[in-house]
Amino acid sequence: MALPGAEVFERAGLKAWPGIEVEWDGGWVRRAAGGYTQRANSVQSLNPADQDDAEARIAKSVAWFRARDLRPIFRVTPLAGPRVVIALDAAGWQSVDHSQMWAMELGAVETDLSDSIYDLLDPAFVQAQQKLQGYTEERTARMRALLEVVESPGKGIVVYSEEGEPVASALMVVADGIVITGNVVTGAAHRRMGYGAAMMRCGLAWARSAGATIAALNVASDNGAAQALYRGLGYSRQYDYIYRLPETG
Repeated sequence: MALPGAEVFERAGLKAWPGIEVEWDGGWVRRAAGGYTQRANSVQSLNPADQDDAEARIAKSVAWFRARDLRPIFRVTPLAGPRVVIALDAAGWQSVDHSQMWAMELGAVETDLSDSIYDLLDPAFVQAQQKLQGYTEERTARMRALLEVVESPGKGIVVYSEEGEPVASALMVVADGIVITGNVVTGAAHRRMGYGAAMMRCGLAWARSAGATIAALNVASDNGAAQALYRGLGYSRQYDYIYRLPETG
């Protein structure tokens, strides 16, 4: 099975990781979620041909985010038209957080961790994420607020040590037949011990049962350890993207 192109993955990602407030401008979409994650608090183009009046629309996006007391962010994927990128360059927007989208066909997955699957708002999952991510109460509340607006089928995955402590966690949401994985984390003291792979297999097995035929996720370009994990599971790099920030913040 051939994997789809960037637009299919990006539209599935919008459903799996939605904004709390969303505004469309032609083929561009602005999303705000209280500042929790750059992805859910950014503007991006879903149509590379929709690049007219790029300068004015970028300025409108800046005003939209600042009206919500959020830092303006443009998520630049292969779906951003060349005139959009030129306009960002001309305005002095800096590039940060170079990232990649990885994907694979999802076949059968063997796992024995079905008891580690939770609803996205289950306190056991939220608390595991808070502990492993090192979140404050405020940031945890922002995460919970975003999870509350996820409408596609999703689950939180937690793997525990023999002592009963959470050591690895992620969330998985199925949209348009694609399971999107996010918030992947393994405790610093438990890395390179197989917990991350076990956690991923657990979530992918659930996703397969929920109807997913493709798996996708985002990973930082400089995160070699995570890329090795995903490559071992069968994922491969599909395309790159970056975030752009105005010089004035």
